[in-house]
This record gives sequence, C-alpha cells and structure tokens, in this order.
Amino acid sequence: MTVAPTLVEIESTRAQLGSRVLETPIHSWRGREIAAVLGPDTDIVLKLELLQYTGTFKPRGALSVMLNLPADALARGVTAVSAGNHAIAVAYAAQALGTTAKVVMAKSANPYRVQCCRSYGAEVVLVDDVHQAFDTVKRIETEEGRSFVHPFEGPFTSRGTATVALEFCRQAGAMDAVIVAIGGGGLASGVATAVKLLQPDALVLGVEPEGSDVMHRSFAAGQPAKMDRSQTIADSLSPPFTTPLAYALCRRSIDELVKVSDDDIRRAMALMFRELKLAVEPAGAVATAALLGPLRERLRGKRVGLIVCGTNIDIEGFAQHVRLGQAD
Repeated sequence: MTVAPTLVEIESTRAQLGSRVLETPIHSWRGREIAAVLGPDTDIVLKLELLQYTGTFKPRGALSVMLNLPADALARGVTAVSAGNHAIAVAYAAQALGTTAKVVMAKSANPYRVQCCRSYGAEVVLVDDVHQAFDTVKRIETEEGRSFVHPFEGPFTSRGTATVALEFCRQAGAMDAVIVAIGGGGLASGVATAVKLLQPDALVLGVEPEGSDVMHRSFAAGQPAKMDRSQTIADSLSPPFTTPLAYALCRRSIDELVKVSDDDIRRAMALMFRELKLAVEPAGAVATAALLGPLRERLRGKRVGLIVCGTNIDIEGFAQHVRLGQAD
C-alpha cells in the first residue's frame, strides 16, 4: 500500500529545508498574446521555481533526502545520476551541508550543466548513456560508501517536491487546476499530493513530451514501465523508467495526463520570453505548452496554476529553440 506524504510531513519538511531553499514568488500572467489564445477571463498564475537556487525545483528533493541521512552516511558523501538538473542540485546540497558529491552524467549532457556541477565542488563522471550511468552510480555507491540520492524516487524526495505546491497553494489561493511537467515523477508526485491535500477540488494535470511518455505508458500498464530510448528537447523529462513510489503517488493524485510535441514546447518557450521575459529550458515550458495546446479549451476561463520548473540552458541552445519557435 502506498503511503503518501501527509500535510504535517510536508510542512515539517519545508521547515527543515529552511533558508537552504527559497520561497519562490508567483506571478499573474497578463499579456496580449496569451489573452488572444485563452481569452481575457483565463487567470494564469505562475509559480516561478526557475528562480530557485540552482535554477530548478531540484534542491528541495535532494536536500530533503540528504538532511534525513544518518550523520556518518552524510559525512561519507553522496552520489547521483542525472541529465543535469538533479546533479546540480545534489552538488549544491552537498556544499550546503558540508559534504562531498560525485555525480554521474551522460557525455551528451549540456556542457553548461556539467560546469554548474563542478562550480559547486562536485566530481563529475561522464559515461556513454543513461543506462551506463545507473550502473556506474551503483558501483560508486558500493565501492566508496556514498549514499545514492535518487533523482525522483523516495518518500523524502516527494516530501521535498511537495513543498513547491505547499507554497503555491498558499500564495495563489484557490485554483481550478494546476499543471505540472512530468519526467520520472519526482516533482509531479509531490505537487499532486500537496495540491489534493490543500485544494482537493483543483484538477492536477500532468504533462509529458511526446518523445518521452513513460508515465503515460505506466498508467496504461497499471505499473511502472520502461523506455529504451527517449527523443525530446526536454532532456530533463527523459528518464528511462518510472519507479514504484513516484508512479503510485502520480496515479493516486493526478487527474489526467497529456502530451506535447517539441514544436509545442519551442513555441511556448518563445511566448514566455516575449511576454514574460523568462528564459526557460524546454522542461520549464512544458506546462505552458499544455495550456496553449491540449488543455486550452478545457481550461479557458478558469484559474490555472503553472509550475515553471527550471531554466538551466545555455544561451546558444535557448536562442536556437526560440528561433525555431518563432518560425512556427
């Protein structure tokens, strides 16, 4: 039986995180272009988690896990596997807690993200692909005695990410729906759980890229599923599999899943830059892409919360995506 985080546990986690994470602001999106698409009566509220330390929501989960390690385990250091954002967050958390991090990333990882990890003092191990990355992490864990900080699975991870929605629901007040991006389900599992505790009548809508729809596959199978290969510009949302707890919490509290294409994501990135002056990574535009696309008619005239989850992208890559989004 899946044990979901309670409101008391989520509040306790937020207190434990303290000033190591920011209470990121919210913003009411008012703009000519967005109003032309959704109508002037659609009230859009953004949770600007891209302004979090390290540029994404990820420190919440990483710190929650590490703060609950035994003191001797924390002293031995941590290890992690990531396309980038989780690795950066683990490096930051290790520095903040006075320990060391050794993170494993694919050679294809964005060089900007690799450099971010190193800037926080982490040792970075580069491998050929994500499957080899998980094998390498297991070896490091065994040989060096480091604790593995999973990118999206575990009760403390979900409690940490639930603090995003704890803040959001209290800052924004009543919402008709909250839209959240899904990769492995670490963010979505916590957000969905907290929204249903605080605003049970609000819809929670999860969004995946078309080329990385492993949570859709998991919902269809009724259990965690795997993907041999993901193909999407939203590399932060391309896990090779889902896991038992994250899947179960998403299945329990997410009302519906939708998909968006890479072109949808690029168009959303371009619009967010034009109207909000936000330079988001592809994953950070997925919720907006869903609102502009598959959820547009359903949520027209509603009060909708969007979680803008990250911004770790280099200038050249961002410019290229936005140019393509503008061309559409």
